[in-house]
Amino acid sequence: MALKSTIYKIEVNIADMDRHYYQQHHLTLAKHPSETDERLMVRLLAFALYADESLLFGKGLSEDDEPDLWQKDLTGAIERWICVGLPDEREIRKACGRSVQVVQVLYGGRTADMWWEQHHKAMLKLDNVTVINLPETEQLAAAATRGLSISFTIQDRQILVSYEGGSFEISPVWLKEAS
Repeated sequence: MALKSTIYKIEVNIADMDRHYYQQHHLTLAKHPSETDERLMVRLLAFALYADESLLFGKGLSEDDEPDLWQKDLTGAIERWICVGLPDEREIRKACGRSVQVVQVLYGGRTADMWWEQHHKAMLKLDNVTVINLPETEQLAAAATRGLSISFTIQDRQILVSYEGGSFEISPVWLKEAS
């Protein structure tokens, strides 16, 4: 018998002063049986960084041909393709052909650094790719609960995360920005 996804009901408050986006979202996230709490929460953080009324979670690990998040225009064309993790370079190139902008969110400490070292030359050649590294996500993973209420305050590209268990800061590193 196949394992089922675990459902998380999350109330997210976003105050993004860099983009002047202030909104509350009630989200339902499915955590794939092979997904860690850390990856689930990095997907949530990626949502907060690019939050928009038309930004949706994809099928992620369940579907090879879909991103973790995507934003489409009214015609169905993909405006933004967001993936979390350490993908194969071919996957990013393929996404570049399907979307106006591709965002790759790396996490995993030293492993993410090694991925960037190996792929940075190829990524620099892709005009529509943004690569963000989240060097420390352990506290984010520790915040994961199935009935979570969490706030993200973003200012000057720094993220203050607040939830019932406390608060902490995350300092993402923009390794490459789309031109």
